[in-house]
Amino acid sequence: MHIVIAPDSFKGTLPSNQIIEIISAEARLHFPNATITGIPIADGGEGTLAAVLSSRGGRLRHLTVLNPLFEKTKAAYGILEEPGAEPSAVVEMAAASGLTLLRPDQRCALKTTSYGTGELIADALKLGIRKITTAVGGSATNDGGMGAMAALGFRFLDKNDKEVTPSGENLIRVARIDTSDILPALKENISVTVMCDVRNPFTGPCGATYIYGPQKGASSEALALLEEGMQHFADVIKSDLGKDISDIAGAGAAGGLGGALCAFLNGEMKSGIQTMLDLVRFEELIKNADLIITGEGRADGQSAQGKVLWGIGTNAKKKGIPVIAVVGGMLPDAGQLYDCGITAIVPALNYAMPLSEVLNQAGGLLHDAAERTFLLLKTGMSITG
Repeated sequence: MHIVIAPDSFKGTLPSNQIIEIISAEARLHFPNATITGIPIADGGEGTLAAVLSSRGGRLRHLTVLNPLFEKTKAAYGILEEPGAEPSAVVEMAAASGLTLLRPDQRCALKTTSYGTGELIADALKLGIRKITTAVGGSATNDGGMGAMAALGFRFLDKNDKEVTPSGENLIRVARIDTSDILPALKENISVTVMCDVRNPFTGPCGATYIYGPQKGASSEALALLEEGMQHFADVIKSDLGKDISDIAGAGAAGGLGGALCAFLNGEMKSGIQTMLDLVRFEELIKNADLIITGEGRADGQSAQGKVLWGIGTNAKKKGIPVIAVVGGMLPDAGQLYDCGITAIVPALNYAMPLSEVLNQAGGLLHDAAERTFLLLKTGMSITG
């Protein structure tokens, strides 16, 4: 038997690698002769880079860049190199411009910048890399991507032709975009993929600001200012670059960085989980699999809308491979996943308990869920009639 274990992390509790270790240990107890392949999975947020490098190899390139508050910080991106192929880079926005880099009291969407993410992209381009995948989840910013583009040489000028500081509060001050000093590599044929599992537009009630601004420290008053700035910035982009990002699904990802990557770098929006599966060569890894076990923190209706469980299930379904999702918890609408190739869902939470207790017992609960999963498998395999 060949078992592939390919989970997302359980956010705030267990990382993918630890989940693989726990489920693998239970699998070996019950099926000692099984071949087990572990594949850490992420869908474009924090942990994407580590997951890709774990499966593909490659190397980290470490830099000192600016964090969301314009302070120096250490960050890294991944470089994938293979014989006979051009190198490519994987940039994780959370590494340089992520919410986790700030304490809760430091979060301020008016003041934060995506500049550090642009520095990572710029470094890859300067090394001669022309194929870049950007994972844009987990941002602390709402600057429309202005910071990242400033790091690439775009200059954002006010009505007096003075350069503005690239943060959310200054979007409204941008009068024009100067492209005369952009990195030379941007004039060449580059490929930029934006890993994105949301469809929020750049502006509007479902856009970057109103949906994600509050978690980035924006008050109701700040939200109004940011939204006005985002609308203005989109107008300037349309006027100066000839790119209309108002109707691009996902342009609001990462505080508008998704839209900026499309407008300034001709980036292409792609499903986060499908891009991840392509990067780790998932189809090749599961070609001889008899069973796939995946998982995430909570299974619900949203899981069937382009998330990790959807991606694993739909890809496995094409090959007729059964998929069991071992999850932290599940809501009633999680049943939608059965139409996406998930054949069974096993929740780890087996009785009502406070969140603090769940966090403390996460490993043990997962062990129990994995044990139940393999006991049920053994029971099913013993039934012949």
